[in-house]
Amino acid sequence: MKRIRKLFSHGIQNKIFLLILVTVLLHLAFSITVSGVHDMVTGQMNAESEARQQAAISEITSAAMDYEVEQVLERANWTEARAVDELLDHARDRVSYLADYTRKLLAHPERVVPQPCPGPEEGRNGEWGMHMIPAPGVDPSDPELAGRVGILGSMSEMIISLCQAYDAANVYIAIPEGVHLSVSDQPGKWLTEDGTVRSYDPRERAWYRQAVEAGGVILTDGGSDAKTGAYCLECAVPVYGPDGNLLAVVGTDVYLDDIWRVMRLSAQEGEFQLLLGRNGEVVLDPQEGHFPVPTEEMEKDMRLSRYELLSDTVTRALNRENVEVVKGELLDGTYYVTASSIPTNGWALLSAYSEEVAGRMGILLRDANHTIQEEVSEAYRGKLVNYRWLALILLVLVTLMVLVGSLLVGRRIVRPLKTMTAQIAGLGGENLKFDMQDVYRTGDEVQALAESFSTLSQRTMEYLDTVRRVTAEKEKIGTELALANQIQASMLPQKNPAFPDRTDFDVAASMDPAREVGGDFYDFFLVDEDHLCLVIADVSGKGIPAAMFMMSSKIILANLAMQGKSPAQILTDANIVICENNQKMMFVTVWLGIIELSTGKVKAANAGHEYPVIRRPNGVFEVFKEKHGPVVGFRKTLKFDEYELTLEPGSTLFVYTDGVPEATDGADEMFGLDRMVEALNREPAAAPQQILKNVRSAVDDFVKDAEQFDDLTMLCLEYRGSAPSGE
Repeated sequence: MKRIRKLFSHGIQNKIFLLILVTVLLHLAFSITVSGVHDMVTGQMNAESEARQQAAISEITSAAMDYEVEQVLERANWTEARAVDELLDHARDRVSYLADYTRKLLAHPERVVPQPCPGPEEGRNGEWGMHMIPAPGVDPSDPELAGRVGILGSMSEMIISLCQAYDAANVYIAIPEGVHLSVSDQPGKWLTEDGTVRSYDPRERAWYRQAVEAGGVILTDGGSDAKTGAYCLECAVPVYGPDGNLLAVVGTDVYLDDIWRVMRLSAQEGEFQLLLGRNGEVVLDPQEGHFPVPTEEMEKDMRLSRYELLSDTVTRALNRENVEVVKGELLDGTYYVTASSIPTNGWALLSAYSEEVAGRMGILLRDANHTIQEEVSEAYRGKLVNYRWLALILLVLVTLMVLVGSLLVGRRIVRPLKTMTAQIAGLGGENLKFDMQDVYRTGDEVQALAESFSTLSQRTMEYLDTVRRVTAEKEKIGTELALANQIQASMLPQKNPAFPDRTDFDVAASMDPAREVGGDFYDFFLVDEDHLCLVIADVSGKGIPAAMFMMSSKIILANLAMQGKSPAQILTDANIVICENNQKMMFVTVWLGIIELSTGKVKAANAGHEYPVIRRPNGVFEVFKEKHGPVVGFRKTLKFDEYELTLEPGSTLFVYTDGVPEATDGADEMFGLDRMVEALNREPAAAPQQILKNVRSAVDDFVKDAEQFDDLTMLCLEYRGSAPSGE
């Protein structure tokens, strides 16, 4: 009894022992619970497995009783016959569309840009193209004949797209002069072993003659392809001019491989099919002789078969009558037989299904039962995995409970430290004072630590008072500079693209100030629908004074430009206005140009600014050295000159401030004009926005981590010119 009482005393060791005892009891309870859950899950799985087996057997038995083979076979046969008919009908649509397009081109040759049409070449298999095969004795170099071939050659890209969209192997156009134009991806098959073009006269082919005789769309009975020897159908249509003369014959091949794929889409065990021609002959046997009739009978007219169910069914289908499923004896058993007509070319699709296969319900039952057992096993394994996860989670929970118990036991030991931690965590904002409490007066290191924190908090509060005063002044200045930066940025055009509705030019600009605000600025705006004004300038000095001088200068220049004045007059008048109130003797360098967008003519004036850089069409950027005038704001009586240049469509104009060529690296070496031109010519034909990025990237790569001492401002214009009439 004494030992038992000792276990529940207040000693730390005894408390830990008690905690372990409780943990063991909990683990035992956990094991019992998990075992019970496992038994319950296993029982549920067995019950579910039995129920699913009974349901599956009942469902399959019911399906075997209710299954009507006649309806299934009839529906499948009709569907595949419609699919074959649709395949042939698509071929008719293709040639009809191409014939109509050919008629329009030949009726209006003046609207067509002729395209060359070469003959087939070795090594070009796999590449789509239009190839010319002249008949023996035909001279393809004849001007009139070459002109017609060139007009039809303009259709090559359209026909190639049509072939690829419909998975057509070959489309062709023949003209009465004896030239055959073939569009395919196998031009090498038109060549003999010695590399010469095969002799081919389209006028002698059945598809050509039948189309001309019929005067409309025709489908041939089928035959060997002239290139590959494969059996195929040919769909063709003649093209006539306004006066009734024959212009061309357009055709396409439909290979039996395509029809075979359609017929095998829904094929299943016990089902057999035959594709029959207009005369009852077998055109296609997808299963190669497995149809339940003698091979010699299949090679003749199936309407004369000795099996009445076959002869009657085929006759009615070829006569386009409605054919129901009939049941009868064939060679090796009883079959269900039906057929459907193919209206497009008068063929028929014959299908048969074995009664023996239809009755194999026992096999289906066994397969279903096996499948269910596999599913139950898989489900059991999955739930076993879940059970293990559950065990792991419960174990983690028990461990957490042990940790909580340990924390409770040691509460008295760590209470002073926890109180100190909570008080320190609560320090912040205005509350930075750490007070000594009775709980810290333990006479050991805890008390020494608390006294140190109290002293430190007092010194910190005194230091923060000083920091607050200094920070408040800096924040006020920073806020004012940030506001100035926003105001300055809002004064400059920022929209990209700047003029989305204009296709005759593209313009882009950027400014990166060296400080929060800068003295550089740019501007571009339409004076009217045919005149675009470009401005780039550099104000003397830095910081807020330069930014204020920059904004007033920008407004003055824009207002004068909108009055329709010339560049020289704009700078002259702006100089007068700026000098009247320029007590700080600040000045600004300006390049200003006005472009007549309809002609590309540029009038420009330079007030002490950097040389512009111009790229002519298909050329490279070069510095355009014009005569500089004085800076604006130096003396009120100054006069400014202007000059003219012409931008051809495809030209690019680039202007900048001195911050670009004078950017310096860590060794105080300047970027320079040559490096700037080299950066412009990295992609001379790029869009203005990309050109600006290229120059800025080159500057950044050059200066690396060196501090930016001057504003970087650039403006780029691509002149495209007016679009031609009709475009």
